[in-house]
Amino acid sequence: MESTGNRAGLNANRLFYGSCFALITTAFSFSIRAGILPQLGEELSLTAEQLGFINSMWFLGFPLSMVVGGLIYHKVGGKAIMQFAFFAHALGIILTIYSGSYTGLLISTLLIGLGNGCTEAACNPMIADAYQGNRMSKMMNRFHMWFPGGIMLGSLISEFMTSSSISWETQIWIIMIPTLIYAYLFFGQPWPKAKVDEAATLSGNFKAMISPLFLFMVICMSLTAISEFGPQQWVGLILAKSGAKPMIILALTTGLMAVARYFGGDVVKKFDQTGVLLGSAVLATIGIFLFSTQTGTMAYVAAIFFALGIAYFWPNMLGFIADKIPKSGALGLSVLGAVGMFSSSIFQPIIGGWIDADKAEAAAQGLTGDELELVAGQDTLGTMVSFPAILIVLFAILWFWVKNRKSTDPAEASSDQPVTDL
Repeated sequence: MESTGNRAGLNANRLFYGSCFALITTAFSFSIRAGILPQLGEELSLTAEQLGFINSMWFLGFPLSMVVGGLIYHKVGGKAIMQFAFFAHALGIILTIYSGSYTGLLISTLLIGLGNGCTEAACNPMIADAYQGNRMSKMMNRFHMWFPGGIMLGSLISEFMTSSSISWETQIWIIMIPTLIYAYLFFGQPWPKAKVDEAATLSGNFKAMISPLFLFMVICMSLTAISEFGPQQWVGLILAKSGAKPMIILALTTGLMAVARYFGGDVVKKFDQTGVLLGSAVLATIGIFLFSTQTGTMAYVAAIFFALGIAYFWPNMLGFIADKIPKSGALGLSVLGAVGMFSSSIFQPIIGGWIDADKAEAAAQGLTGDELELVAGQDTLGTMVSFPAILIVLFAILWFWVKNRKSTDPAEASSDQPVTDL
């Protein structure tokens, strides 16, 4: 049953723009922190594993607030969730600058992660409820365009400021700019109601979320997230000795992702979400493999494949759930995103441990200096290839299942037709 009164007094465009600046805040917190990671490690004498635990707080806070936000979204409203996001972002930024210790960085990074998770918990269901059909897919992709777009901007800003010997503390202050802008845009704005009545009830959400299809997508989400965030978060350390500028690779990757997501609605309309996800897994596998084997100029070629591979993962995983399992509601979208971030949180220190172990193995082989750093980094990237490779198999299964379902049941041919079974 469709809810009524969804449009009364609603300024969907202002809410959408506010969401975009909130996601830029998330992106800046990702890219600028990645850019200053080597400075933090040197200044505070932190190991790669300790830096991994700091990174993991960013990814841990994300799913925690996403799940809580999804549970209370239809009780307290998206506006209240974004008010908490602003508080967490602002406090996290300030603590990052003034903590000056490993423990302080753990706490401040967790706060920023909580703010980021609130952004996803509030903005994804807002877009799903404010727009319909293919326009919803289009706006979801364009919203998520600003995560890589913001990372690209943040990477370039960090590269320029680092090259100009500007302190990492000053770089962190930059994150406050989009934070203040989204707070202004959201101020005093009403939010849309759920399009499907059952989506506004926790019982309806949980019933939809125990379906085989939703659980299958949960598994896929855990792998798509680490396929994207694993190589990106560590690009500065892994590729520092490859002959290419790590932050330029990050900017190239995220810039291409932003462009791809801008046209995401058209791509999904042509290939369907499952076809897009399968093709993405293939390209991501090629990209990470090239990162693990190539140096110099070829690292930029690898970045192109990688970017086109991971560009459509996140928005179309969420779009698939919004289309096919709409009764999962805000909670379903939040849980799916939380699984992705929690997976990334778990793997960050593991990846840091892989880097330390690969360095030790390379050192045992007599390698030193830049050669040691490069060999160890590429060995770690070679291990990461397994994540998207597994997704090729899983998304192939999903693609054949959806195609078979449409061919045997014409009622399922619509991309907006809800389904719950595998």
